[in-house]
Amino acid sequence: MSRLSRYPAGLPALFLVEMWERFSFYGMRAILVLYLVDAVETGGMGLDTAEAVAIYGIYTAAVYILALPGGWVADRFWGARKAVAAGGVVIIVGHILLAISGATAWVFLAGLSCIALGTGLLKPNISTMVGELYPKEDVGGRDAGFSFFYMGINVGAILGGFVAGYLGEVWGWHWGFGAAAVAMAIGLLNFLYAGRRSLRGKGERPPPKMVDAATHRRDRRVSLGITGAVVVILALLIGTGVIEVTSAAGVAQATGVLIVTVAVGFFLNIYIAGDLSKDERKRMIVLAVLFVAAAVFWSRFEQAGSSLSIFAAELTRRDLLGFEVPASWFQNLNPAFIILLTPLFAWFWTRAQDRGWKISVFVKFGLALVLVGLGFWILVPAAQIAMTGAKVSALFLVGTFFIHTCAELLLSPVGLSTFSRLAPERFVSQMMGFWFLAASLGNLLAGLLAAGMDTESPSALPGLFNQLFFGSAIAGLVLIGLSWPLTRWALSGKAALEDERRPVQ
Repeated sequence: MSRLSRYPAGLPALFLVEMWERFSFYGMRAILVLYLVDAVETGGMGLDTAEAVAIYGIYTAAVYILALPGGWVADRFWGARKAVAAGGVVIIVGHILLAISGATAWVFLAGLSCIALGTGLLKPNISTMVGELYPKEDVGGRDAGFSFFYMGINVGAILGGFVAGYLGEVWGWHWGFGAAAVAMAIGLLNFLYAGRRSLRGKGERPPPKMVDAATHRRDRRVSLGITGAVVVILALLIGTGVIEVTSAAGVAQATGVLIVTVAVGFFLNIYIAGDLSKDERKRMIVLAVLFVAAAVFWSRFEQAGSSLSIFAAELTRRDLLGFEVPASWFQNLNPAFIILLTPLFAWFWTRAQDRGWKISVFVKFGLALVLVGLGFWILVPAAQIAMTGAKVSALFLVGTFFIHTCAELLLSPVGLSTFSRLAPERFVSQMMGFWFLAASLGNLLAGLLAAGMDTESPSALPGLFNQLFFGSAIAGLVLIGLSWPLTRWALSGKAALEDERRPVQ
């Protein structure tokens, strides 16, 4: 297969759309917590740290949890292309609302809600469209295309962090939010243009699944039962006071219960009522294990926008040749390292395959968990220095972001590939939403973990970072230990799995 055939004409268009969408997302994310904790007199919302990081966790969780209904809407009604376009419009409206919100809370919350809703429509479906560019059997071409696409995500993240971060911190927070709106508008115009040319015929609504009346009634009863169980569980927990919704932290806990309940319900719905074969059910168990591992990973990794952002702003020396580096610019280290390290990782995976090394997906995920924990462990001595009242070298954070990037490259692209490969064929799009649901839960947990961070008294930081390290490292080692029996049981002892084609009924 030629090199050009692995990069179809529609791929650059999707690359650019995702790049600009990620510009808007990461640019806004870089300044969100800083804006929330800034004083009202200087343009912020004047919230305390605990409330700010809880709101951040709720927002980032909502961005990903809405990917599940976003995929469902595309599959059942609009098709991926219309869902992406609608999502782009709603995101633009959200950023405009943030830019004009001032200290008006309801306008600010409406803006965040729009961005979360729009991203839920856009994110799973643009990935689906990338997959549509390749035939099922073209595994190498699909991997190469998604690698190119993943680079677009991180180019946008770098640009967003620098431009929106600089405008927000130096010119004013709402300039940063406005820049994010302009970026999304550029991406949307490019997508609409490509829809008439290189993406013509892509992202259409898939044909509906035809089932007999008995199966339809059974599926409906299962779905209604699961929905009812979700409502009853949440109502009982709120009514008994186990969780409360009168504060941002309480809403974050309620959202966590909602995510777990939805994830379990969604999984059971497909597992029980999905007419799966024995092998497909085994692979669903594999995906459930990877879901849990991914949630733990993202709960650590997404400290970048909360606790690590505050650590950079308040406890880190940021002077560079007389210029004070904006704290939000540290967010650019991760995408920069991804762009630099992706060719190296791609070379290693190719080299490993050529030499016949079989590296299980469980080993890759386990190593990612160990590494993301290690990134926090090296911050323990930095926190001990901060306890003396001195600010610490920026090299500590540079090292943490480098290690976290290596962990991300072991987990995120591998997870996307594995879910698209092992999911039952007629549920692939919805299972992509399930994958993003793991990120939603992880983002929420990240906010709750960061809510306990007290930068006014850094004495708690060594314990916090040690907790993040040990929890992640232990989970990673357990997953590595389970790698061989899980691979043997669910995947017939193979790290890779040949494509199975089942006709859609």
